[in-house]
Amino acid sequence: MPPLSRLNHPRWLGIPNVLDRLIQQAILQVLTPLFDPGFSASSHGFRPQRSAHGAAQQVQQTIRKGHRFVVDMDLSKFFDRVQHDVLMSRIARKVIDKRLLSVIGKYLRAGVMVEGVLHSTTEGTPQGGPLSPLLANILLDDLDKELECRGLPFVRYADDFVIFTKSLRSAQRVFQSVSRYLTDHLRLVVNQEKSRVVDADGVEFLGFVFKGRRATINVTAKNVLKFKRRIRELTGRSWGVSMERRLSELRSYLRGWAGYFGLAAQLKLFDKLDQWIRRRIRMCYWKRWRYSRTRSRELMRLGVSRRQAIRHGKSRKGYWHMAKTIASGVGMTNAWLQEQGLVSLKSLWASLAPLR
Repeated sequence: MPPLSRLNHPRWLGIPNVLDRLIQQAILQVLTPLFDPGFSASSHGFRPQRSAHGAAQQVQQTIRKGHRFVVDMDLSKFFDRVQHDVLMSRIARKVIDKRLLSVIGKYLRAGVMVEGVLHSTTEGTPQGGPLSPLLANILLDDLDKELECRGLPFVRYADDFVIFTKSLRSAQRVFQSVSRYLTDHLRLVVNQEKSRVVDADGVEFLGFVFKGRRATINVTAKNVLKFKRRIRELTGRSWGVSMERRLSELRSYLRGWAGYFGLAAQLKLFDKLDQWIRRRIRMCYWKRWRYSRTRSRELMRLGVSRRQAIRHGKSRKGYWHMAKTIASGVGMTNAWLQEQGLVSLKSLWASLAPLR
């Protein structure tokens, strides 16, 4: 079994089989009540009754208290570079059963299959199983305790964390000292290119960006672009599926996206995206109808006058242009699109008001 050098390969997933997953889940149920109560209140990732929303809201509250500078640190390939001996020593602080420690150690060293070849793993935690997130929290709990001892406000979600200070000089000192702590005590690698000291105004965390002294929560521009790219895939003219299937996939994606980013205070953004999505769906229908007679007939069925329906049905202008015409707007109204199964981001955002 050749050892796997993760540093020169993309991240591999060590997805366990059914039996191993069952055993890992059983271990998780034993270890969680043992370790979780002692975790920091500023740790939010993969913990009972905690979420990314709670982490984002804590970031907002911390900035509002006057912490104007942020140490934004990135751990280079964290899950791939965890040192087994460092992690096992942390687990052994509360687990005295040598058999259980042995089983956990075997899972860490189980290896991964790459193109049919088993590679041993001498470092890192296998991703894809239920146990890995808890092991990450156990290791990084030492960092949490160190920051609490120093009186530094911070927010952590798994291996993503930000530390807050009230002055630039303090932030620079914290950056250097925390980097040394991670390297010397936890034997982790800090990505110096991605780690930095930044102003709290505009800091990004977990897909959100925090604006101004009130730290208004917005969706990052990068995530808006990712959203639009996915919508283009789901509403692509070349995707040969039924409209029912298309709308079903779109509905599922919109609900999931709004469920996460509904924390953002951006009604105008959600409304603007709604308008764009409706236009893309109208474009899909226009292409689906394809022939001028079919288009004219469908428009008349939707209440468009015969003269206007025939004129637009014979138009040679492109799908995107026609999706914005009066005929398609009158015929394929917002209410009609809703009847077909299109959900509104704006309505989903409004229903998530308790989050904000």
